[in-house]
Amino acid sequence: MVLDDVPRDPFADDPDDPAAAMGEAEAPQALTSAERDEAMTDLADVEVFRSLLEPQGVLGLVLDCPECGEQHYFDWELLRGNLRQMIENGRPQVHEPAYQPDPTNYVTWEYARGYVDGVTDTEGHR
Repeated sequence: MVLDDVPRDPFADDPDDPAAAMGEAEAPQALTSAERDEAMTDLADVEVFRSLLEPQGVLGLVLDCPECGEQHYFDWELLRGNLRQMIENGRPQVHEPAYQPDPTNYVTWEYARGYVDGVTDTEGHR
């Protein structure tokens, strides 16, 4: 799988990369087949969420970060790119966080799932 639509590292091939001082990061480990299947399912879910929620003005998802305990806002493209990077490389690419996101433009994963389920249930009863 080639990931041409993933944003390029702005410091790729830059001899003055500020991260160079941190040393080489350990190589990511490949996902297990179960982790890969889960990431593929999540990617498919994100595509469905986006197709139904973006026309409603939703810009992406808000996710709780297990590392820092804060909420992070991901637009659809960044979320999609992170999942594809994880599938390809075992971890998502480092990215800039959203700058002063308006929380009213983002929904939780659970909300998105419930919205999709509601649309699916409604269409099934027509």
